[in-house]
Amino acid sequence: MRVLITAGASGIGRAMGEAFDAAGAEVWVTDLDPAALEALPDHWHCHAANAALEPEMRAVFDKIADAGGLDVLCANAGIAGPTALVEDIDLEDWRSCVSVNLEGAFLAAKHATPLMKSAGRGAIVLTSSTAGIYGYPNRAPYSAAKWAVIGLMKTLAMELGPFGIRANAICPGAVEGPRMEGVLEREAALKGMSRDAVYEGYALGTSMRSWATAADVANMAVFLGSDAARLVSGQVIAVDGHTENPDPKV
Repeated sequence: MRVLITAGASGIGRAMGEAFDAAGAEVWVTDLDPAALEALPDHWHCHAANAALEPEMRAVFDKIADAGGLDVLCANAGIAGPTALVEDIDLEDWRSCVSVNLEGAFLAAKHATPLMKSAGRGAIVLTSSTAGIYGYPNRAPYSAAKWAVIGLMKTLAMELGPFGIRANAICPGAVEGPRMEGVLEREAALKGMSRDAVYEGYALGTSMRSWATAADVANMAVFLGSDAARLVSGQVIAVDGHTENPDPKV
């Protein structure tokens, strides 16, 4: 199995790489951070590329084609974007967030599709978010982009199913890690709350009173990429401890 993970050098992406590696896959990774790429295992295929720039992604897919094709795509690249009231969001911040989260997923799927069609099989896993299911106040660009990722996934599942290609979306909830720490700080400042109170609120908004880990999300990606999920397609799968309230106030 050959898998490509965008934004695979840290966080959820790196956890996906480690999980696929443990399952015996050949791991390919793109990322913007050269230092993070240098820290990845030597046997991974690592490439510096911006997921939202088509020439850079096309070059990576050309290398994958030369290597023999692609079995699984994990289009994972994303940024948190601004935390602000909608009337206070700068248009360029909106465009940057939507570009990485939505256009990055589109470009990866666009260039993976011909390789998978040639093979007559494949699995596409898009990283959305619980914000793409429920929306989330003060996160308009992120929520809009992640909602659109689900629409993209549904369309891919319909278009590509006849070719033996599956498409699904994983929707992580709050995931422990540096990116969410930034979200916590900005949200706390906006709401006039402490960081710890916002953190607790995220957990209390789920039935399992939980935060997820990157490994939780990665394990779902490996399942969706495997033959065990051979008839799982077009699905939106949350890894979040079941969100009851996406914006709890503590």
